Amino acid sequence: MIENEYRYRINKVIDHIEKNLDNNFSLNQLAEVSNFSKFHFSRIFQGITGETPFQLILRLRLEKAASLLTHSNDSISDIAFKCGFKSLPVFSKNFKCHFSESATSFKKKNSNLNKVNSNTDKSNEAPSIYICNQTKSIKWKIDMKNNESIEIKELPNIPVVYLRHIGPYQGDAELFERLFSKLFTWAGPKRLLDNGDFQTAIVYHDDVNVADKSKLRTSICLTASENTKVDGEIGKMVLEKGKYVVARFTIKADEFQQAWDWLMGKWFPTSGYQPDDKACFELYPEEPENGTFKVDICVPVRKL
Repeated sequence: MIENEYRYRINKVIDHIEKNLDNNFSLNQLAEVSNFSKFHFSRIFQGITGETPFQLILRLRLEKAASLLTHSNDSISDIAFKCGFKSLPVFSKNFKCHFSESATSFKKKNSNLNKVNSNTDKSNEAPSIYICNQTKSIKWKIDMKNNESIEIKELPNIPVVYLRHIGPYQGDAELFERLFSKLFTWAGPKRLLDNGDFQTAIVYHDDVNVADKSKLRTSICLTASENTKVDGEIGKMVLEKGKYVVARFTIKADEFQQAWDWLMGKWFPTSGYQPDDKACFELYPEEPENGTFKVDICVPVRKL
């Protein structure tokens, strides 16, 4: 369908922007990525996303900054420059306009909230460190129900094909079922499911706590070789290699939020790590069985 080809090209532009968010962009460069005429690209982009390219760039930079203010110990000026702002006053003005409070106030409020959350019931679920003799790696002993393991790993690049959803998704199991069904329907005739070692993944591009819910981006993914040809609204990307905390859970559909809350609110404050600014994702090593999911929650990390 022609509409799907348009969405594929616009998603390609958004992926390019996200990967290079601290760069300067020109309309001509973005039009070239989309393979649309520079005379019509901006109108097409706004018609599909509801934002101009530069409105989207500004929003993504501000939302990334807000997420870093919540989870990072970096200074406000360092975060502003890391997110592509060339001037602290310009960043401060735009941040206050978007979030209706200053960056300083936002950081103080959300840092205090994280401290309160991390102290709640800490004695019952506080992880303790040990060295695994078999893998020679650091792991954590966990008391949380349904958590099988948690460790820091160096993950390789993971090529995937994806179907993108924009909008609310939390707690909507039927939405994910429809999206995976659509992706598998596309992948089946291309024999991408013939090899039994494929995995599925869900990538969360935005921080759900700071992003506009109507603009949240999530990608339903299937591992595939880098030379896989895509078409229509199906895109391809690489889950970036790097250091991740990988927390494996065996959970029901209604327990995902609890698992994420535990990882972010209990494990991180005691770990000596902070989230890095790449996208986090869920990797599914097995197919769900009887409504139970085995999932590796993967969050990029760096030292505090």
